[in-house]
Amino acid sequence: MPALWQSFVQFFVSLRLTVALLALSIILIFWATLAQVDIGVLGVQQQFFHTFIVLGHLNGLPVPLYPGGYFLGGLLFVNLVAAHLCRFKLTARKLGIQLAHLGVILLLVGELLSGLWQQESQMTIATGETKNYGETDQHCELAIIDATDPQWDDVVAIPDTALAAGRTIQHPKLPFQVIPHAYFPNAVLVKRTAGSPAPAGTTGAGLEYEATPVPLTYKEKTVNLPAAYVELAGPGGKSLGTWLVSAMIADSQDRFIAQPFDYEGHSWRLTLRFARTYRPFTLTLLKFTHDVYPGTDIPRNYSSRVRLQSADGRDDREVDIYMNNPLRYAGLTFYQAGFTPNDAGTILQVVSNPSWRLPYVSCLLVALGLVLQFGQSLTGFLRRRPAP
Repeated sequence: MPALWQSFVQFFVSLRLTVALLALSIILIFWATLAQVDIGVLGVQQQFFHTFIVLGHLNGLPVPLYPGGYFLGGLLFVNLVAAHLCRFKLTARKLGIQLAHLGVILLLVGELLSGLWQQESQMTIATGETKNYGETDQHCELAIIDATDPQWDDVVAIPDTALAAGRTIQHPKLPFQVIPHAYFPNAVLVKRTAGSPAPAGTTGAGLEYEATPVPLTYKEKTVNLPAAYVELAGPGGKSLGTWLVSAMIADSQDRFIAQPFDYEGHSWRLTLRFARTYRPFTLTLLKFTHDVYPGTDIPRNYSSRVRLQSADGRDDREVDIYMNNPLRYAGLTFYQAGFTPNDAGTILQVVSNPSWRLPYVSCLLVALGLVLQFGQSLTGFLRRRPAP
């Protein structure tokens, strides 16, 4: 047993394991870089780095192809920690290399925490408009809105995971049940014709359109547009109708953006929208500036002048957000990400990442460790030089 334990320990502290993991990581990064052309940055993150195994598909079945980022990074973390515990001793002479290794360990931990904790959304604000929420195109929600009060909307938001599960939903604020019949993570709407089969939807947009599922996409500047068929049922299971809801319904189909219906003396609206996260403050776009290089349409600079107002009234100030100058507030970072057509508004990327400081600390420790290590080596070399 001791011999087996020693072999186990030697495997994890081996320098050969370190070299092998670094080589495998280089191959993974190279492969992911090539794949980015087809599936985009988000697809690469999910399929190559934020996973233990990179999967392929054979006849529709998942097939493991290569160790993923979590697997390689986790094993490298164990390798570094085990090597420190078994081989290194904390001495002044080795302080530099210890700090450098500690920085690498923190960098691995920071990447793991970022993958687990980081959340991103976008705020699209027209000039003069005020918003207190961000939207993410990675998830959607079924919003059931009680619009009876002209001054206030009472909203119940059902996440896409609940729709995909297909189970009957009874929310305490709703006088009816929500029964998901089908959920498509990405779908296109097709105009119904005289020869179309009987509609799956019995009211609203479902009478004119039908949803056709399509494969998910991760390419740049493309968005998955979910769709669903949901039935509402009153007491005793009495059906109120089956609606087709889709994130694709917009612009040319304005009458379907929030499909209205009446029930028990209340006016309701039903819509499938990208998931929202509400904040205890508002941003008002005062001015958007878009500068381009002369003779081209290449952006030279674009910036947003916003008014930040907190709900408690403690903050009320104007802030400029532009490239390489984000706004940090309430644990969030607001980056200038883009703009709407005709410069009518701004698009702000909102990032929540509690571990955002770790990469900076890691790089500082690695730099300090290398300076100490090479400084000590240089000092020792100079001391050993014979006097002229």
